[in-house]
Amino acid sequence: MYTTRTGQESGKATLVDLRSDTVTKPCTEMRRAMAEAEVGDDVYGEDPTVNEIQRRATQLFGTQDALFVTTGTMGNLISVMSHCRMRGAEVLLGDESHMNIYEQGSIAQVAGVFSRPVRTLKDGRLDLQDLESKVQHGYPDVHFAQTRLICLENTHNRMGGRVLPLSYMKEVRDIADRYGLKVHLDGARLINAAMSLGVEASEIVKYCDSVSLCLSKGLGAPVGSLLGGTSEFVAEARRIRKLLGGGMRQAGVLAAPGLVALNRARENLTLDHQNAKTFAKGVQDLGSPLCLTDPLVVDSNMVLLSLPGRLTADELCERLSALTPEEKENGHGVLVKALAISPGQVRLVWHRDVSAQGTQQALDKLKSILKKYSNEAA
Repeated sequence: MYTTRTGQESGKATLVDLRSDTVTKPCTEMRRAMAEAEVGDDVYGEDPTVNEIQRRATQLFGTQDALFVTTGTMGNLISVMSHCRMRGAEVLLGDESHMNIYEQGSIAQVAGVFSRPVRTLKDGRLDLQDLESKVQHGYPDVHFAQTRLICLENTHNRMGGRVLPLSYMKEVRDIADRYGLKVHLDGARLINAAMSLGVEASEIVKYCDSVSLCLSKGLGAPVGSLLGGTSEFVAEARRIRKLLGGGMRQAGVLAAPGLVALNRARENLTLDHQNAKTFAKGVQDLGSPLCLTDPLVVDSNMVLLSLPGRLTADELCERLSALTPEEKENGHGVLVKALAISPGQVRLVWHRDVSAQGTQQALDKLKSILKKYSNEAA
């Protein structure tokens, strides 16, 4: 049974799932929108619901055109292929970026484009000196791949939802213009970034040649992503989408919940950001040397927990997701799902299905685990 921001009952345990904002279930309004969606053949451009979400996307991004695609990974791949237009071209992207780590090297496998990693700083920015030093401009030597594209990520997943400042976006744009390069933004959680900065999404996108936005992450829709760019870019992207098997027919049933998600974005994301900051402040107030975080670096809906001692990320996640003997005896407890992203770091992500009460329950569970672990280690 779906309930909004109340947690989910799993037997006699309450589940607080903080692994990702991709785990949300479609709400009643989304399900109704899917069932009642007006549809047509989108390959022919005749699906009115898809056309509407693409129109909304152009307004959101401030771009000439937009395209509905199945996933963010597909959107990023399409963007690379559209901009580079040749096998053997080079893309500069962060060594800790989603495109570099979590997309199976698709730009190499499928597009034949070489990715050259650039050092990622702790706040999600690319080291600009490293970035510029790696640009292969013009044709100085036949041995080198030619740089065509710079890819950024905002908010930054691996760095805990950090938001890139507008001043930094401009600096990257200036480098790109200096060498005649394009800029693509992996904006999977673009609206999270815009809300954190207190600006419209278009204020971020104006420094880029293309942008992707996931409807199924922070926005909480069950499926779909949006691409934005010039009319020429989107026309080429549409052709590539078909090549990759992404030409959909009556796709309005998929686009419809995305429209609901866009309508609810500000209300839902505000609560997600608040809950994440509340949790981070609570962890800091615990004062445990076993588990650390800094509320001042919580820019959006993610919290990174650092574990400097013997307690590992895998062990903490295992304990969070299991009932204690006391909880079993009481006949009720809390199960918290989190994600270990390194041996000493756990990521937690807030979303529409986690309430303030669920946030406090997760914090209480963590507090109990840290206390028990300290006693065991003593």
